Amino acid sequence: MKLKKPKFWDYKKPSFFSYLLLPFSIIIGLITKIKSKPKFSNSKIKTICVGNIYIGGTGKTSLAIKIKEILDKNDVKACFIKKFYPNQTDEQKLLSKSGTLFSDLKRITALDKAISKHFEVAIFDDGLQDKSIKYDMEIVCFNNINWIGNGLTLPSGPLRESINNLKFYENVFLNGNEESLFAIKDQIKKINPNMNINSGKYTPLNINEFDKNKSYMVFSGIGNHKTFVEMLKNNNLKIVSDLEYPDHYQYSKKDFDEIIINAKKYNARIITTEKDYLRLENFSRNEILYIKSSLNISDEKSLTNKLLKLNEKN
Repeated sequence: MKLKKPKFWDYKKPSFFSYLLLPFSIIIGLITKIKSKPKFSNSKIKTICVGNIYIGGTGKTSLAIKIKEILDKNDVKACFIKKFYPNQTDEQKLLSKSGTLFSDLKRITALDKAISKHFEVAIFDDGLQDKSIKYDMEIVCFNNINWIGNGLTLPSGPLRESINNLKFYENVFLNGNEESLFAIKDQIKKINPNMNINSGKYTPLNINEFDKNKSYMVFSGIGNHKTFVEMLKNNNLKIVSDLEYPDHYQYSKKDFDEIIINAKKYNARIITTEKDYLRLENFSRNEILYIKSSLNISDEKSLTNKLLKLNEKN
């Protein structure tokens, strides 16, 4: 979703604007319940949905790729499924680099294609709120820094559904750079004492390619820009400036020029994410460096066991 989040969404408490929009949040919630339909279930393929209830920037794609890597190591034939959005070609390219991707305007159609190719497991990047499919496993992702923002649902806050709906899920994954998780885990357990909670942090794979004696200007159009910047700082890169754009942002010539000018102002080299680099294919990227990153899971053995047990079920 191409979105520049309002700042009040991520305040620790609801603001005046949040309360002003609250009637709309209530109406949207009622409409969602009314439109709810029976979920489609099948026995021909196992389905894993890596989704979120906080809108954007929770590391769904990174976790989906990691799950695919785990299944590959265990000789499980898995693929990716992602609903087609014209402004999300960056994520589609990233998924395609890591395996077979089926993308369609309807996820159920993409799933049928995966079944026809005899895949054992379909990993959905997003789709938690798609009520047409009954998933075999659902993982709700959060970013540790943003967590649930002000705790309200759209448009009063950044949540697609109430945080109390965690009582209907079994798995939560907390993405970030090892920020303190005690308070978050405690809040989750109060809602759902039986929740399986795992966490992970992003690790740059090509950090040694960067001169740590140089200055860097960072830009990105992702939902977790702050986490990206913190990762670079934690790896001792000197960040002198950063520019944040909306999630899935499509850069214009004016934007590109702004980035170059900003870097020259600080006599800095330019760093971005791999996703953003892919979106700049229509520009000369000679001056743009990008970070390749991987998601390290704190308890990968536990997640692996759950994935393999899921695949054993018939």
